[in-house]
Amino acid sequence: MQCLTRKSSTLNMQRTIMTQSKFAKTVAVQGNSDIDLPRRHHWIIDLIIQLFKTKPLGAVGVVIILGMTFMSVFAPFIAPYDPNEIIGMNINKPPGGQFLFGTDALARDYFSRVVYGARVSLQVGFLVVFFQVLIYTTVGTLSAYIGGIFDTLMQRVVDAVMCIPWMVFMLMVMAVLGSGKQNVIIALVLVGWAGPSRIIRGTVLAVKKSEYVLAARAVGCPKWSIVMHHILPNITAPIIVMATLGLGNIILAEAALSFLGMGIQPPDPSWGRMLSKEGMYYMTEAPWLAIFPGIAISLAVFGFNMTGDALRDLLDPKLNGTK
Repeated sequence: MQCLTRKSSTLNMQRTIMTQSKFAKTVAVQGNSDIDLPRRHHWIIDLIIQLFKTKPLGAVGVVIILGMTFMSVFAPFIAPYDPNEIIGMNINKPPGGQFLFGTDALARDYFSRVVYGARVSLQVGFLVVFFQVLIYTTVGTLSAYIGGIFDTLMQRVVDAVMCIPWMVFMLMVMAVLGSGKQNVIIALVLVGWAGPSRIIRGTVLAVKKSEYVLAARAVGCPKWSIVMHHILPNITAPIIVMATLGLGNIILAEAALSFLGMGIQPPDPSWGRMLSKEGMYYMTEAPWLAIFPGIAISLAVFGFNMTGDALRDLLDPKLNGTK
Protein backbone atom coordinates (compact mmCIF):
# COMPACT_ATOMS: atom_id res chain seq x y z
CA MET A 1 0.00 0.00 0.00
CA GLN A 2 1.10 3.51 -0.64
CA CYS A 3 2.32 5.48 2.35
CA LEU A 4 -0.11 8.03 3.76
CA THR A 5 0.86 11.51 2.76
CA ARG A 6 -1.38 13.60 4.92
CA LYS A 7 0.29 16.80 6.11
CA SER A 8 -1.99 17.56 9.00
CA SER A 9 -0.08 20.55 10.37
CA THR A 10 -0.65 22.55 7.20
CA LEU A 11 -4.27 21.43 7.13
CA ASN A 12 -4.75 22.44 10.75
CA MET A 13 -3.32 25.90 10.10
CA GLN A 14 -5.54 26.26 7.04
CA ARG A 15 -8.58 25.15 9.02
CA THR A 16 -7.77 27.51 11.90
CA ILE A 17 -7.40 30.54 9.67
CA MET A 18 -10.18 29.74 7.20
CA THR A 19 -12.79 29.50 9.96
CA GLN A 20 -12.20 33.20 10.62
CA SER A 21 -12.01 34.26 6.97
CA LYS A 22 -14.92 36.28 5.55
CA PHE A 23 -13.96 35.98 1.90
CA ALA A 24 -16.45 34.21 -0.37
CA LYS A 25 -17.04 33.65 -4.02
CA THR A 26 -20.29 32.97 -5.86
CA VAL A 27 -20.51 29.77 -7.91
CA ALA A 28 -23.33 28.35 -9.98
CA VAL A 29 -24.74 25.15 -8.53
CA GLN A 30 -27.69 23.12 -9.88
CA GLY A 31 -28.60 25.27 -12.81
CA ASN A 32 -28.86 28.99 -12.09
CA SER A 33 -28.85 28.89 -8.24
CA ASP A 34 -26.03 30.80 -6.54
CA ILE A 35 -24.46 29.95 -3.19
CA ASP A 36 -21.55 31.53 -1.34
CA LEU A 37 -18.54 29.36 -0.68
CA PRO A 38 -15.28 30.38 0.97
CA ARG A 39 -12.50 31.36 -1.39
CA ARG A 40 -9.37 29.36 -0.60
CA HIS A 41 -6.02 31.11 -0.37
CA HIS A 42 -2.63 29.73 0.45
CA TRP A 43 -2.41 29.40 4.24
CA ILE A 44 0.48 31.89 4.40
CA ILE A 45 -1.64 34.56 2.68
CA ASP A 46 -4.53 33.87 5.05
CA LEU A 47 -2.14 34.04 8.00
CA ILE A 48 -0.87 37.47 6.92
CA ILE A 49 -4.44 38.72 6.38
CA GLN A 50 -5.51 37.56 9.83
CA LEU A 51 -2.36 39.00 11.39
CA PHE A 52 -3.13 42.50 10.09
CA LYS A 53 -6.87 42.21 10.82
CA THR A 54 -6.83 40.81 14.35
CA LYS A 55 -3.35 41.46 15.78
CA PRO A 56 -2.42 45.16 15.45
CA LEU A 57 0.71 44.87 17.59
CA GLY A 58 1.80 41.87 15.56
CA ALA A 59 1.25 43.88 12.38
CA VAL A 60 3.37 46.70 13.80
CA GLY A 61 6.07 44.13 14.57
CA VAL A 62 5.99 42.85 10.99
CA VAL A 63 6.31 46.41 9.65
CA ILE A 64 9.31 47.04 11.94
CA ILE A 65 10.98 43.80 10.83
CA LEU A 66 10.39 44.54 7.14
CA GLY A 67 11.71 48.08 7.60
CA MET A 68 14.89 46.92 9.30
CA THR A 69 15.39 44.18 6.72
CA PHE A 70 14.99 46.71 3.92
CA MET A 71 17.40 49.06 5.70
CA SER A 72 20.03 46.33 6.11
CA VAL A 73 19.78 45.08 2.52
CA PHE A 74 19.94 48.54 0.97
CA ALA A 75 22.31 50.06 3.53
CA PRO A 76 24.78 51.34 0.87
CA PHE A 77 21.97 53.32 -0.76
CA ILE A 78 20.35 54.57 2.47
CA ALA A 79 23.45 55.58 4.43
CA PRO A 80 24.85 58.92 3.23
CA TYR A 81 28.42 58.01 4.23
CA ASP A 82 30.60 55.00 4.68
CA PRO A 83 30.16 53.92 8.33
CA ASN A 84 33.91 54.16 8.97
CA GLU A 85 34.56 57.37 7.05
CA ILE A 86 36.07 60.20 9.10
CA ILE A 87 34.39 63.40 7.98
CA GLY A 88 36.72 66.32 8.58
CA MET A 89 36.76 67.68 12.12
CA ASN A 90 33.07 67.05 12.84
CA ILE A 91 33.62 65.47 16.26
CA ASN A 92 30.52 64.77 18.39
CA LYS A 93 28.29 66.96 16.27
CA PRO A 94 24.68 66.98 17.55
CA PRO A 95 21.87 65.57 15.38
CA GLY A 96 20.53 67.81 12.64
CA GLY A 97 21.56 69.45 9.43
CA GLN A 98 24.17 67.47 7.53
CA PHE A 99 24.23 64.66 10.10
CA LEU A 100 20.78 63.24 10.88
CA PHE A 101 21.95 61.34 14.01
CA GLY A 102 25.00 63.50 14.65
CA THR A 103 28.59 62.23 14.65
CA ASP A 104 30.74 60.28 17.10
CA ALA A 105 34.11 61.03 18.70
CA LEU A 106 35.93 59.95 15.50
CA ALA A 107 33.84 62.27 13.30
CA ARG A 108 31.90 59.39 11.71
CA ASP A 109 28.29 59.81 10.62
CA TYR A 110 26.19 58.10 13.28
CA PHE A 111 23.14 57.52 11.09
CA SER A 112 25.29 55.54 8.67
CA ARG A 113 26.68 53.46 11.52
CA VAL A 114 23.21 52.71 12.90
CA VAL A 115 22.01 51.66 9.44
CA TYR A 116 24.96 49.33 8.90
CA GLY A 117 24.53 48.07 12.47
CA ALA A 118 21.11 46.73 11.43
CA ARG A 119 22.84 44.68 8.72
CA VAL A 120 25.24 43.14 11.25
CA SER A 121 22.52 42.37 13.81
CA LEU A 122 20.10 40.82 11.32
CA GLN A 123 22.85 38.77 9.67
CA VAL A 124 23.84 37.31 13.01
CA GLY A 125 20.20 36.83 14.04
CA PHE A 126 19.02 35.01 10.93
CA LEU A 127 22.12 32.79 10.67
CA VAL A 128 21.91 31.79 14.33
CA VAL A 129 18.17 31.03 14.09
CA PHE A 130 18.71 28.95 10.95
CA PHE A 131 21.32 26.71 12.60
CA GLN A 132 19.44 26.57 15.90
CA VAL A 133 16.26 25.40 14.15
CA LEU A 134 18.21 22.66 12.37
CA ILE A 135 19.77 21.46 15.61
CA TYR A 136 16.84 21.58 18.01
CA THR A 137 14.37 20.21 15.46
CA THR A 138 16.66 17.27 14.68
CA VAL A 139 17.51 16.56 18.32
CA GLY A 140 13.96 16.93 19.62
CA THR A 141 12.36 14.92 16.81
CA LEU A 142 14.83 12.02 16.88
CA SER A 143 14.92 11.91 20.67
CA ALA A 144 11.12 11.61 20.90
CA TYR A 145 10.63 9.28 17.94
CA ILE A 146 13.48 6.85 18.63
CA GLY A 147 13.05 6.88 22.41
CA GLY A 148 14.74 4.37 24.69
CA ILE A 149 18.41 4.72 25.53
CA PHE A 150 18.95 7.33 22.81
CA ASP A 151 16.24 9.56 24.27
CA THR A 152 17.65 9.20 27.78
CA LEU A 153 21.20 10.09 26.70
CA MET A 154 20.07 13.07 24.63
CA GLN A 155 17.95 14.47 27.44
CA ARG A 156 20.87 14.23 29.88
CA VAL A 157 22.96 16.24 27.42
CA VAL A 158 20.15 18.80 27.19
CA ASP A 159 19.96 18.93 30.99
CA ALA A 160 23.71 19.55 31.22
CA VAL A 161 23.52 22.44 28.73
CA MET A 162 20.44 24.00 30.34
CA CYS A 163 21.83 23.91 33.87
CA ILE A 164 24.60 26.37 32.92
CA PRO A 165 23.44 30.03 32.91
CA TRP A 166 23.28 31.13 29.29
CA MET A 167 25.40 34.25 29.75
CA VAL A 168 28.12 32.33 31.59
CA PHE A 169 28.08 29.60 28.94
CA MET A 170 28.26 32.18 26.16
CA LEU A 171 31.16 34.00 27.77
CA MET A 172 32.97 30.68 28.25
CA VAL A 173 32.58 29.85 24.56
CA MET A 174 33.71 33.33 23.51
CA ALA A 175 36.72 33.11 25.83
CA VAL A 176 37.77 29.89 24.10
CA LEU A 177 37.00 30.92 20.51
CA GLY A 178 37.82 34.62 20.72
CA SER A 179 35.84 37.59 19.46
CA GLY A 180 34.48 38.16 15.95
CA LYS A 181 31.24 37.69 14.02
CA GLN A 182 31.80 34.03 13.17
CA ASN A 183 32.58 33.12 16.78
CA VAL A 184 29.55 35.08 18.02
CA ILE A 185 27.34 33.00 15.73
CA ILE A 186 28.91 29.75 16.97
CA ALA A 187 28.51 30.79 20.62
CA LEU A 188 24.85 31.78 20.21
CA VAL A 189 24.02 28.56 18.36
CA LEU A 190 25.64 26.41 21.06
CA VAL A 191 23.80 28.27 23.82
CA GLY A 192 20.29 28.45 22.38
CA TRP A 193 19.36 24.99 21.08
CA ALA A 194 18.73 23.04 24.29
CA GLY A 195 15.53 24.66 25.58
CA PRO A 196 13.62 24.61 22.26
CA SER A 197 14.63 20.98 21.67
CA ARG A 198 12.73 20.06 24.84
CA ILE A 199 9.60 21.75 23.47
CA ILE A 200 9.98 19.99 20.12
CA ARG A 201 10.41 16.66 21.90
CA GLY A 202 7.17 17.14 23.84
CA THR A 203 5.29 18.08 20.68
CA VAL A 204 6.61 15.05 18.78
CA LEU A 205 5.67 12.73 21.66
CA ALA A 206 2.08 13.97 21.35
CA VAL A 207 2.06 13.67 17.55
CA LYS A 208 3.42 10.09 17.70
CA LYS A 209 0.15 8.95 19.30
CA SER A 210 -2.04 10.50 16.60
CA GLU A 211 -4.25 8.22 14.51
CA TYR A 212 -2.63 9.09 11.20
CA VAL A 213 0.85 8.24 12.52
CA LEU A 214 -0.40 4.92 13.89
CA ALA A 215 -2.11 4.24 10.56
CA ALA A 216 1.08 5.02 8.65
CA ARG A 217 3.03 2.61 10.82
CA ALA A 218 0.34 -0.05 10.42
CA VAL A 219 0.56 -0.01 6.61
CA GLY A 220 4.34 -0.34 6.75
CA CYS A 221 5.36 3.24 6.04
CA PRO A 222 9.14 3.69 6.51
CA LYS A 223 10.24 5.55 9.62
CA TRP A 224 11.92 8.33 7.64
CA SER A 225 8.72 8.85 5.66
CA ILE A 226 6.64 9.06 8.83
CA VAL A 227 8.99 11.69 10.22
CA MET A 228 9.08 13.72 7.01
CA HIS A 229 5.41 13.51 5.96
CA HIS A 230 3.54 13.20 9.25
CA ILE A 231 5.58 14.46 12.18
CA LEU A 232 7.51 17.44 10.81
CA PRO A 233 4.44 19.10 9.22
CA ASN A 234 2.70 18.91 12.62
CA ILE A 235 5.47 20.77 14.43
CA THR A 236 5.79 23.59 11.89
CA ALA A 237 3.72 26.03 13.96
CA PRO A 238 5.80 25.83 17.18
CA ILE A 239 9.01 26.01 15.15
CA ILE A 240 7.87 29.22 13.44
CA VAL A 241 6.88 30.78 16.76
CA MET A 242 10.10 29.78 18.56
CA ALA A 243 12.25 31.00 15.66
CA THR A 244 10.50 34.39 15.57
CA LEU A 245 10.67 34.91 19.32
CA GLY A 246 14.26 33.66 19.36
CA LEU A 247 15.39 36.31 16.87
CA GLY A 248 14.72 39.09 19.36
CA ASN A 249 16.66 37.30 22.09
CA ILE A 250 19.56 36.63 19.72
CA ILE A 251 19.84 40.29 18.72
CA LEU A 252 19.80 41.23 22.40
CA ALA A 253 22.45 38.61 23.22
CA GLU A 254 24.70 39.76 20.37
CA ALA A 255 24.38 43.34 21.59
CA ALA A 256 25.27 42.20 25.12
CA LEU A 257 28.39 40.40 23.91
CA SER A 258 29.46 43.40 21.84
CA PHE A 259 28.75 45.69 24.78
CA LEU A 260 31.13 43.59 26.89
CA GLY A 261 33.77 43.79 24.16
CA MET A 262 33.62 40.09 23.24
CA GLY A 263 31.31 40.30 20.22
CA ILE A 264 31.56 42.22 16.95
CA GLN A 265 34.84 44.09 16.82
CA PRO A 266 35.72 47.45 15.22
CA PRO A 267 35.60 48.69 12.56
CA ASP A 268 32.34 46.76 11.94
CA PRO A 269 29.44 48.77 13.39
CA SER A 270 27.47 46.96 16.09
CA TRP A 271 24.65 48.44 18.13
CA GLY A 272 25.96 46.88 21.33
CA ARG A 273 29.50 48.05 20.69
CA MET A 274 28.22 51.55 19.92
CA LEU A 275 26.44 51.61 23.26
CA SER A 276 29.58 50.50 25.07
CA LYS A 277 32.37 52.36 23.32
CA GLU A 278 30.81 55.65 22.22
CA GLY A 279 27.64 55.72 24.31
CA MET A 280 29.17 55.16 27.75
CA TYR A 281 32.24 57.33 27.28
CA TYR A 282 30.31 60.38 26.06
CA MET A 283 26.97 59.91 27.83
CA THR A 284 26.90 63.42 29.31
CA GLU A 285 28.30 65.51 26.47
CA ALA A 286 26.90 63.48 23.54
CA PRO A 287 23.87 61.47 24.76
CA TRP A 288 22.71 60.71 21.20
CA LEU A 289 25.59 58.23 20.94
CA ALA A 290 23.71 55.97 23.37
CA ILE A 291 20.14 56.94 22.50
CA PHE A 292 20.03 55.95 18.83
CA PRO A 293 21.61 52.46 19.04
CA GLY A 294 19.52 51.83 22.17
CA ILE A 295 16.34 52.71 20.27
CA ALA A 296 17.42 50.48 17.37
CA ILE A 297 17.94 47.47 19.67
CA SER A 298 14.62 48.09 21.44
CA LEU A 299 12.70 48.36 18.17
CA ALA A 300 14.25 45.17 16.78
CA VAL A 301 13.47 43.16 19.91
CA PHE A 302 9.96 44.65 20.12
CA GLY A 303 9.26 43.83 16.47
CA PHE A 304 10.29 40.19 16.68
CA ASN A 305 8.59 39.62 20.05
CA MET A 306 5.27 41.12 18.95
CA THR A 307 5.35 39.16 15.70
CA GLY A 308 6.14 35.93 17.55
CA ASP A 309 3.32 36.48 20.06
CA ALA A 310 0.83 37.18 17.26
CA LEU A 311 1.89 34.10 15.28
CA ARG A 312 1.59 31.95 18.41
CA ASP A 313 -1.99 33.14 18.93
CA LEU A 314 -2.97 32.61 15.29
CA LEU A 315 -1.33 29.20 14.86
CA ASP A 316 -2.56 27.69 18.12
CA PRO A 317 -6.26 26.71 17.89
CA LYS A 318 -6.57 26.68 21.69
CA LEU A 319 -5.62 30.37 21.85
CA ASN A 320 -7.76 31.67 18.99
CA GLY A 321 -10.87 29.79 19.97
CA THR A 322 -10.97 27.27 17.11
CA LYS A 323 -10.41 23.55 17.09
